[in-house]
Amino acid sequence: MAQNKTTENENSVTDFLATIVAEKKRTDSAKILKLIAAQTKLEPKMWGSSIIGFGSYHYKYESGREDDAPLVGISPRANAITLYLATDFDDREELLSKLGKYKTGKGCIYIQKIEDIDTTTLTKMVKNSIDYTKKKYPN
Repeated sequence: MAQNKTTENENSVTDFLATIVAEKKRTDSAKILKLIAAQTKLEPKMWGSSIIGFGSYHYKYESGREDDAPLVGISPRANAITLYLATDFDDREELLSKLGKYKTGKGCIYIQKIEDIDTTTLTKMVKNSIDYTKKKYPN
């Protein structure tokens, strides 16, 4: 079975953020990281080369595949700031309707800038996503 490339590592989150050329994306990403850190009380860690994750959980699928993943994550990509949250958490659709301007795909939420979203709603989504994931994959 192939190894997951997106594993927690000791690379610096600060150094990674400094590599983001677009200043607005860099500052918005830093603001979102602070919101998530305040909500979760978890320290951001690099996962792979471009995902900043908070906490971790171990999953095992019926297929036998298993690995670790961040409870929530963020990645400032070229086209958008990508948020990695669970897809089935409580009140997801209701909260998405209150989030603001975003796109979704394959379980990710894509935003262009922090002003496009309601950050209070985002922090509630982070909480609900983590609660759901911890319940589904207890340690």
